[in-house]
Amino acid sequence: MNRQDSRYRWAVFFAVLLAYYLIVSQRTAPGLITNQLMHTFHISAAAIGLMGSLQFLSYALLQIPVGLLSDRFGPNRFLVVGALLDGLGTLLYSVSGNEYMLMGSRFLVGMGDATIFVNFVAVVNQWFQAKEFIGLLGVIGVAAGLGSLTATVPYALWIAAMGWRIPFLVVGLVIMVCAVLLYVVLIAKPKRMFGASPAMAESRLRPQQNVMATLRRMFSTRQAWATAMCHFGLVGTYVGFIGSWGVPYFMQVFGMSRAAASSLLMCGLFGAMAGGPVTSALATRLGMTKRIYTFVHAITFLSWLLWFLIGDKPPLWAIIVLLVLIGFGNGGSSLTFAVVRDSFPIEMVGVVSGFSNMGGFVSAILLPSLFGYVLGLFPEHLLVLGYHDGLVIPALFSLVGLVGVRLIRQPGYTEAGVHMSV
Repeated sequence: MNRQDSRYRWAVFFAVLLAYYLIVSQRTAPGLITNQLMHTFHISAAAIGLMGSLQFLSYALLQIPVGLLSDRFGPNRFLVVGALLDGLGTLLYSVSGNEYMLMGSRFLVGMGDATIFVNFVAVVNQWFQAKEFIGLLGVIGVAAGLGSLTATVPYALWIAAMGWRIPFLVVGLVIMVCAVLLYVVLIAKPKRMFGASPAMAESRLRPQQNVMATLRRMFSTRQAWATAMCHFGLVGTYVGFIGSWGVPYFMQVFGMSRAAASSLLMCGLFGAMAGGPVTSALATRLGMTKRIYTFVHAITFLSWLLWFLIGDKPPLWAIIVLLVLIGFGNGGSSLTFAVVRDSFPIEMVGVVSGFSNMGGFVSAILLPSLFGYVLGLFPEHLLVLGYHDGLVIPALFSLVGLVGVRLIRQPGYTEAGVHMSV
């Protein structure tokens, strides 16, 4: 039985999708309790920013190693280990007694999270046909949006009812159960059904490249840097702001409750859930990936810029519109991996996907800390001005993404032996 024609491939896809959905929720859920952590542990805004940055630092540092290992050994075991690490980190976060344990647990969550997306893309490559790839990226984008959506009003209500520790404890346990499910679905059952794993079968059919040669080839290729810049501009600005300072922004600037602020962030999440499937469908139907992606980046940059320009007390309706557009851009970031898949040979797709994904989370590392530093420059009674001035950071970061998408090579171009077909 061919894996790419079997019905079992959908069991594989949805098992990984479930784990991905839960893990994504833990990227932004800590943003709901920023003020509580500052009060409970007596830590500064800068320390909160550092905490968020540590999670994304571990994520970013592991992207290239994970990509290389995925290309060499296949994605399955890395997905299982990643889910275990993420679940364990979430459990430790729920029982933390000081700021150092909080930071260590978030670093562990970032390590687990680092293995998920790149290996999910590899699983889709192995189990599905090329014509299905972009459409499934859109579905993955919807799952990411749902994960972030869960970490708004549902989590806020849960936290209000039971405190912040129990929700993180329960979710950590569920993610660890998902790790067991992934082992069964990805490793144990396919071994009985199909024999050798597809990664091992493919490795016998293609030459294994020297690691340093692969890295030199990637780092010398303009296309790889361009896709990393794209992700830097779309993903990090969104995740870094929503996950750390989104809820406090609306609580401080508009005087909202935590639940109300969380519900407002849902506007961006609805945009993100639409962005993945809409942009993927347009790219598949029209065959103009770069042109569509350029439009996505332009809209995102203009949205952040306008948010900054309209002042420190903007109309709420305008912020809602801008959140939807910024979220749409984050959802459209899945096109980064369509560019990678069409631009590089199969033995480099994992490592280049990791490098591109790293770009987004380098941005997510920098933004919370820089935003927290800006806030630290203002006294408490002038924090509204601090939040306004901090918005220049995502505006500048999104400009990097716009430059990156313009650097993506046109169809038919070849560089350093790499075929370009975007």
